[in-house]
Amino acid sequence: MEYHVQFPGFGWEFNISPIAFSLGNFHIYWYGVIIACGLLLAVLYGYVSAPRYNVDKNKLINCVLVGIITGIIGARAYFCLFQWDYYSKNPIEVFYINNGGLAIYGGIIGALVGGITVAKIQKMKVMPILDITMVGFLLGQGIGRWGNFMNQEAFGSQTDLPWRMMSEGTGGVGVHPCFFYESMWCLLGFVLFHFYGKYKQKYAGQIFYMYLVWYGFERMIVEGLRTDSLYLPFQIFGMDIRVSQLLSFILFVAGIILLIINRKREDSYYANYRRKKGIGSGKRRRKRASA
Repeated sequence: MEYHVQFPGFGWEFNISPIAFSLGNFHIYWYGVIIACGLLLAVLYGYVSAPRYNVDKNKLINCVLVGIITGIIGARAYFCLFQWDYYSKNPIEVFYINNGGLAIYGGIIGALVGGITVAKIQKMKVMPILDITMVGFLLGQGIGRWGNFMNQEAFGSQTDLPWRMMSEGTGGVGVHPCFFYESMWCLLGFVLFHFYGKYKQKYAGQIFYMYLVWYGFERMIVEGLRTDSLYLPFQIFGMDIRVSQLLSFILFVAGIILLIINRKREDSYYANYRRKKGIGSGKRRRKRASA
């Protein structure tokens, strides 16, 4: 199936297909291709960044490989758990992952559980790994959300804003392109956190805490616009609560508290590493000038 996508406020319109290419009757979907590209770039970023955090590259890859597997399991389990009324009657469909139904928060939680477990087994320090992982997550999420665009999913409620999106997938009405909001926010976060980690980071875990605040804030807002949210199976104060919105709020608050608690903390390793590499000191510039 093809979608005729329009952004009427900008006068843009084009056709897209969720299928990237086919091998006989077997289809390769853009969603999977884009997710795989985002994952690969996130892994490469982590591999290149590992020395800056005093993390063994090879051991980090072991954490990543296990984290990918547990991340997929977690993403599926999270989705099915909050759709249990359906899956309890059709339990075999829990394994039909090709039909869709993956939740990003479940993927993040699953990946962290698997990765941290392997890190502990390998006697690695966990917080530097979390710092690397969070920056990689932002890169992977920023790219991966375009898979939602190709599927015409993960959009928001109806709107008349100039950047509204319309297609058969939206029912022919203009909606918030939530995939775009999250993609841009994550990619911006990736750039900011990369440079902060390179030039300003004070202690192990600081980037992780900042990620909780950064992503929690955005998801708390954007989730409120979405029309495909998972809800808690019970009401709170008589209201239906979106699962991801509640979790985002908790992570946002937790991140702020952790940053405040650690505001005076400094690890000499990060300052010494920058000094040794001449990062931010002008050392390299002086060397080039005298060459």
